[in-house]
Amino acid sequence: MSILVSVQGLTKSYGLLPLFQELSLGFNTNEKVGLIGPNGSGKSTLLKILAGMEEPDDGVLSRNRQCEITYLAQTEAFSDTATVQECLEEKISQHVSASERPFKVQETLRTLGILDSQIPVGELSGGWRKRVALGQVLIQQPDMLLLDEPTNHLDLEGVLWLEELLRQATFSFVLVSHDREFLQHTTNQTIELNKSYPLGFLRIDGPYEIFQDRKEEFIRNQQAQQETLANKMRREDEWLKRGPKARTTKARFRVENAEVLRKELDQLRMLNSQNRQVGVNFDASNRKTRKLIELLDVTFGYPAKPLFSKLSLTLQAGVCLGVLGQNGSGKSSLLKLMKKEIQPDQGETRWAENLRVVHFDQHRDQLSLNQTLKQALSPAGDTVIYQERPIHVAAWASRFLFPKEKLTLPLSQLSGGERARVLIANLMLQPADVLLLDEPTNDLDISTLEVLEESLMNFPGAILLITHDRYLMDRLSDYLICLQDDGSVDFFADYAQWQLHQRGNSTGTEPQKKIQQGGKKISYEDRKEWQRIEGKIQKAESEVVQIGARLHAPENLKDLAKLQELSDQLVAAEGRVQQLYDRWAELEELFA
Repeated sequence: MSILVSVQGLTKSYGLLPLFQELSLGFNTNEKVGLIGPNGSGKSTLLKILAGMEEPDDGVLSRNRQCEITYLAQTEAFSDTATVQECLEEKISQHVSASERPFKVQETLRTLGILDSQIPVGELSGGWRKRVALGQVLIQQPDMLLLDEPTNHLDLEGVLWLEELLRQATFSFVLVSHDREFLQHTTNQTIELNKSYPLGFLRIDGPYEIFQDRKEEFIRNQQAQQETLANKMRREDEWLKRGPKARTTKARFRVENAEVLRKELDQLRMLNSQNRQVGVNFDASNRKTRKLIELLDVTFGYPAKPLFSKLSLTLQAGVCLGVLGQNGSGKSSLLKLMKKEIQPDQGETRWAENLRVVHFDQHRDQLSLNQTLKQALSPAGDTVIYQERPIHVAAWASRFLFPKEKLTLPLSQLSGGERARVLIANLMLQPADVLLLDEPTNDLDISTLEVLEESLMNFPGAILLITHDRYLMDRLSDYLICLQDDGSVDFFADYAQWQLHQRGNSTGTEPQKKIQQGGKKISYEDRKEWQRIEGKIQKAESEVVQIGARLHAPENLKDLAKLQELSDQLVAAEGRVQQLYDRWAELEELFA
């Protein structure tokens, strides 16, 4: 085992806020490291420093000269007009000869499950774009791969694909993720960055669950050490209060030792105080009604492509419904139906009288990034009302681990996890009968996830949960539905039953498997179109939304000619969406 990269005495701050200080770590061959820690602990920054993309304030970075290190960022940066092949060729390792390059590209395409190398990445969905980004780092033949939240934008099938890829990987990697199940299945070592540890981190051989056991033991020992020192300090304080004269060597030594002891105790108290958790507790209305939302034979989608057909289900108090399905299968549309934002094409949505519904939006659309933290938490002034009690905004912010110094910062300067905590804080102020949660775990650190989990377990109302976090889905859901591409809906008693169902079906790349299973003769052009169609639909639907926004913009409302022009554009754009869905249905029949 040899060292690939190491840091000594690493220090990094942003403004007055230190991320980590005097950090010393090494990463070796054959290590598959899960890097975890609270939001703002410096995980992403550490990856960038290891990749040579960011400079530390102090400390030394040492890299094995023969080690190829590649970095996968949280968000992809592509030219939308570039093809998948061009994106891969741009990053191919310089050590690959010209004659071998085409074969290396084809090998990477097979790994990614992409059939057509000439697809422009602008026509791919977020999940397939993430695969292309992974292909860009894999084609560089890394000795060490640095991955920052690689499951972002992947649906559950994509997460399972990536999990298997990393399980089989021969290279070392450092992986930042909040997905506990993913960490458990892919890593053999865990590091947590946290100021609660004397070294600034805790490192354990083993995946996430082993780490959790060792961490609890470490914290218990550290707290017991604090208690022992506190008792000893009380005895020394009593001795000092008697005013002993430090004339003898022994007395002088005891006085000096008491000061050393006090500093050691203060240090331990500071370390243990870092283990605070977010205070999450959703405010329920405590209504007695059992049936809260009913869908009766609901069909929604497009004439040739229903997202779901004749769906009937009931959201009841005390029950959590988990929703599964690939990107584009209709999960968000189902949530909008539950909110009555949209109406079904057929069937009926029923609400209990005076129902109170709270929605967690994965895109954080409820937040204005121009607002300060204080304005976002308490728009009406210095006080919020929680469970009928007034709470000062600084105390409310502290409950979500925001120091008062951050109250004046705009939300644009907060991390994704911090913005998620702001959204949770705002939702907690609304008494709810039903919680509609769309990817609530995105960007949250693991300690906050665990608190959120406990709060949702104790919520007496109904919950609809959309998440790619298998651990959360398994723990919370009383039953699950899976939205299929053909508009059908499968019901499962629990997550384990869904897993068994998945093992009985293919879990590889959807387009490729369907092509292989079909007995029909399929042209190369049809294969290319099948690969592109989802991205085209997303792009066309985005155009409809943009035109609709311009149509209702205040500056256009008095311009009749402009309104007519935009109205014609909207009709044409909606027609293009319909044509694409019709073609999608035809291709599905072809590949069925």
